Amino acid sequence: MAISEAAQRNHNALFPNHQSTLKMTDPELVEVFDDWAFGDVVEDASLDVRQRVMVQLASLIACQSVAEYRVMLGAALHVGVTPVEIKELVYQAVPYAGMARVFDFLHTTNEVLTSRGISLPLEGQSRTTRETRHQRGLEVQKHLLGERIDKMYAQSPKDQLHIQRYLSANCFGDYLTRGGLDLKTRELLTFSMLASLGGCEPQLAGHVVANLTAGNDRKILIGVVTQLLPFIGYPRALNALRVINEGTAE
Repeated sequence: MAISEAAQRNHNALFPNHQSTLKMTDPELVEVFDDWAFGDVVEDASLDVRQRVMVQLASLIACQSVAEYRVMLGAALHVGVTPVEIKELVYQAVPYAGMARVFDFLHTTNEVLTSRGISLPLEGQSRTTRETRHQRGLEVQKHLLGERIDKMYAQSPKDQLHIQRYLSANCFGDYLTRGGLDLKTRELLTFSMLASLGGCEPQLAGHVVANLTAGNDRKILIGVVTQLLPFIGYPRALNALRVINEGTAE
């Protein structure tokens, strides 16, 4: 089958002059995939090009696809995603995917940035101290998730309360308060990672609520799942859609 003009145009906008080796060895698969992922999916996903590549980068970290991440990182830089935004996206993955999954992506990001003449480290984006991180994180938690945070603390077994404190101080205080990305974007990236990881539906449900509070509506969340579908497959995408439906029905 021939790739549509729109799909080819969208592909070229991200990857100008890219020569795919798979196009030589697996032309039929590449034609089917590219026509769908850069044609139908782009048309049906209500995201601008910067949002598309950022949620894809977040998803690729969760999926542990270093090679594809490297290619997509080049596309992100090409369409104007800044080095600070990219670094913050990778840092954002640590509390959700874990350092074991993120480690190689940090090094890949550094290699790509330095190869383009970008000096590291970049300007720091931390906005908390050891003394303020818990309170600031708790404020963000309550802003996004409301009274359920008090319930989580109240209902937690005493020997697990330290995990609740970690969530407030570390996950939200150390990471979500950082500069470089606004809270609305950070929540969209978190949603993308959790949907891509799979098996995180309870946490995904919480972040549907958080996204709605941050200003990402049902249409945007469905757009994210649509855009991630070619990379995460139908089972995880359908699970994410079910969580969106349940969360927005409330």
